[in-house]
Amino acid sequence: MDHPPELRLLLALLAPLLGAGLVMATGRRPNLREGCSLLAAVTLFALTASLIPDVLAGRGPRYVMFEWLPGLRIALRADAMSLLFAVTASFLWVLTVFYSAGYMRGLREHAQTRFNTCFALALFGAMGCAFADNLLTLYLFYEVVSISTYPLVAHHQDAESYEGGRKYLVYLTATAKGLVLPAMVLIYVLTGSLDFAHDIRGGILPAGLSHGVVAGLYVACLLGFAKNGVMPLHHWLPGAMVAPTPVSALLHAVAVVKVGVFATTRVMLYVFGVDLLNAANLGLPTAWFVSVTILFASVVALSKDNLKARLAYSTVSQLSYVILGVALLTPAAIQGGLVHIANHAFSKITLFFCAGAIYVATHKKNISELGGLGRAMPFTFGAFALASLSMIGAPPVGGFVSKWYLLVGAQDARALGIVVVLLLSTLLNAAYFVPVVYQAFFGRPPARAGGDYASADSRLAEAPLAMVIPLSLTAVISVVLGFYPELFMRFVREVLP
Repeated sequence: MDHPPELRLLLALLAPLLGAGLVMATGRRPNLREGCSLLAAVTLFALTASLIPDVLAGRGPRYVMFEWLPGLRIALRADAMSLLFAVTASFLWVLTVFYSAGYMRGLREHAQTRFNTCFALALFGAMGCAFADNLLTLYLFYEVVSISTYPLVAHHQDAESYEGGRKYLVYLTATAKGLVLPAMVLIYVLTGSLDFAHDIRGGILPAGLSHGVVAGLYVACLLGFAKNGVMPLHHWLPGAMVAPTPVSALLHAVAVVKVGVFATTRVMLYVFGVDLLNAANLGLPTAWFVSVTILFASVVALSKDNLKARLAYSTVSQLSYVILGVALLTPAAIQGGLVHIANHAFSKITLFFCAGAIYVATHKKNISELGGLGRAMPFTFGAFALASLSMIGAPPVGGFVSKWYLLVGAQDARALGIVVVLLLSTLLNAAYFVPVVYQAFFGRPPARAGGDYASADSRLAEAPLAMVIPLSLTAVISVVLGFYPELFMRFVREVLP
C-alpha cells in the first residue's frame, strides 16, 4: 500500500467500526451482511499486515487522534508488540466470519445482525488496545471490548445467559474502574504523562519512587485487567461459556482474554519496565502468584465433563503462561510468554471451533458423549488432536515453542520451582486433553435406544464446510508455527532491548 503508514494505522482501527455500520445497514440481507463482515475482516488484516515492513525497519507509525490535556491524549502507535497481537486477531477474524456463518445458520440462531455487529465492535476495541500509544487509550478501548461483548455473552436472552452476562460485565468493568482507573490517575500525577516508554527497560515511573507505591500500582494493574483470567478474578470466564461457540472463540482466542494479557504485559513492560520490576523484586513473586492459576485451573479442568467448560478452565490456566514469562524478566522467558499470545490463539480457537462443530453436527456437549465420534468426524477431531498437542506443549506444534522458551527463561532466572510448575502443568494439560481425543477415536458410543447418530459412528457426518475448513486451517497453522516459529518470533525479538 502506498498510503502513509500513519493513515494505514488509523484505517486499521476504523475498519471494524465501519464494518459494524455496514453489517447493521445490510442486516435484512444475510449474504450481503456476511459479505460486509468478511470485507471488513480482510481489510483489517491487509492494513495491519501492511505495517509490518515499517515496524521491522524501525519506522513504527504514530497517530495522535486528539489531546485533552498535556500528557493526556488518545493516540495510536504500531510497534512489534502491537503487531504480534493485531496480526493474530485480524487474521483469525477472517476465519471466524466464515465459521460464524456456518454455526449461526446451522442452528438458525436469532439476532444474527446484532451478533455480527457486536463482533465487529469487539474487534474495534481489540485493535484500539493493540495500537494504543498510552495507558489512557489502552484503558478506553479495553472498556469498549467489555461493553461490546456483553450482548454476545447474553445472546440467548434466557436466565442463564443473562446471569453469565451480568457476571461478565460486573467483573470486568468493576475491576477496571476500581483498580486500573485509580492507578492510572496516580501514575499521571507522578509522571505528568501516560505515554508508554520506548523500550522495555526503563518504564515511565520516576526514579526514587517508593517500592511500596510501585508495588501498589503494579498489583492494581495486574488484578485490574481482569480479562487476563488470573485467579481469583477469573469466575467471569467460565460463566461466559453460555454464549454461542463463535463468541467463546472470540472470548478465548481472538479478542477478550488476549486483550487482558496484552494489556497486562504491555503495562508491565512499558509502564513499569524490566529494571524497576527487578529493583522492586516484583518479577518472581508475580510468577509464583500466576503459577497458582496455572496449576489450580488445570485441576479444575480435569473435573469438567462439559467440553466448553473444560476448555474454559484450560484458557484460565494457559493465559497465565504469558504473564509468567514476562514476570521472569529474562529474555528467553519474555519471548516465550509473548509468543504464546499467538500460539495459544491459533490452538485455542481450533479447540472451540471443534466444540462448535461437534454441537452443530450432533448436539452433544459432554466429553462422556463423544465416544466413537472421531470416526464420523475425522477432520474435526483430527484438528482437535493437533490443537491439544499445542496446548500440552508437545512438538512439533506451536505450543512447544512457547514452553521451550519459558523453560529456558526459568532456568536463566534460576527459578527451579517455576521449571517444576511448567513440567507439572504439562502433565495436567495432557491429563485433560488426551482423554477427549481417546474417547472420540477409541471410545464406545453411549448406549441409546433407537440407534441414533452416536451409534452410527462409521458414517462421515462432519459439520458444514464453512465450519470445518476454518478449524482445519487453524489446526494446520498451529503445526506450521511449530516448524516456523519465526513467523511471530521476529516481532517478539523486536520487543527486547
